[in-house]
Amino acid sequence: MALPAAAEPIRGAGSTFAAPVISAWGRAYKDARTDGGDYFTLDWTVDYEPIGSLAGVMRLSQPDMDFAATDAPLSPEEVARRNVAQFPIVMGGIAVVANVVGVEPGKLRLDGPTLAGIFSGKVKSWSDPAIATLNPDIQLPDRVIKVLRRQDGSGSTFVFTSYLSKTSSEWREKFGAATLINWAVGQGAEGTGSLVALAGTTADSITYVEYGQVARAGLPAVQLRNETGAFVAPTAESFAAGLSSVAWNPSRHFFADTTNMPGAAAYPMAAITYAVVPKDRGMERTKRVLDLFRLAYSAGAGDARALGYIPVSPELADQVDRYWSQTLTNLNN
Repeated sequence: MALPAAAEPIRGAGSTFAAPVISAWGRAYKDARTDGGDYFTLDWTVDYEPIGSLAGVMRLSQPDMDFAATDAPLSPEEVARRNVAQFPIVMGGIAVVANVVGVEPGKLRLDGPTLAGIFSGKVKSWSDPAIATLNPDIQLPDRVIKVLRRQDGSGSTFVFTSYLSKTSSEWREKFGAATLINWAVGQGAEGTGSLVALAGTTADSITYVEYGQVARAGLPAVQLRNETGAFVAPTAESFAAGLSSVAWNPSRHFFADTTNMPGAAAYPMAAITYAVVPKDRGMERTKRVLDLFRLAYSAGAGDARALGYIPVSPELADQVDRYWSQTLTNLNN
């Protein structure tokens, strides 16, 4: 007689950007399954490890993993090669943080080419003419810019360098867009939390961080010039303004470019976190993952907004549900 399978949590790994909201959804999933009762099983828990988007996708090679979360979407060709499904679970944006002593928080203005100059090491001082031209009303200090950036494989790095590649041909040719960059300058930090802590304590520094964590830590964010020439602060509303232009395509596994978005009110670095689900984990395990995200779509919007994210809309959730039925087979068995 075969023994019943041991209870196991839903196991996921990846994006540090989305870790706070995935943690909140995990607690809500457990509460929904216990429904106030005394009975409890590990099957009703979520074990999520925030190790970065690149590492999360790589971790899917381990058979005990149920999903990865990544802010750098896999191309349709990569989705097919890896035999996985991919769909959006939450949205937000990447804010540029400049902790410049003597400059009022939120007043500094930058654009893509100037950021590319800073992060490539060409623009070294806060008083550089490239920055001064964008900020004629600010007295900029003649001090060295301290560049901070991720040193692990990060979806935030992918979004940030995608924006730099779109707005600076020099950056595109020399560095490109990737989750892991061979940086020319700067001090590295591993994970969003470490980068947030470093930004908060390093005077005259600049970095890029997920907006929700910037807001919760009270870090000074920069206004960025968007495609129309307007300078826009990072907010949930300005991310949503850009994301409203996305034409979701389930046949391409919802792959979307969310940098340098059109619209006068759009902040130019929106971000989408995707779940990547293997097709070879068995239907029972796959159904549990989909139950988790179905609950996130139907009841997790409040958690997402409270943490500074933009939830998936009901219309997009319906598209994802149909995609599950077409891509992850036997959902009704």
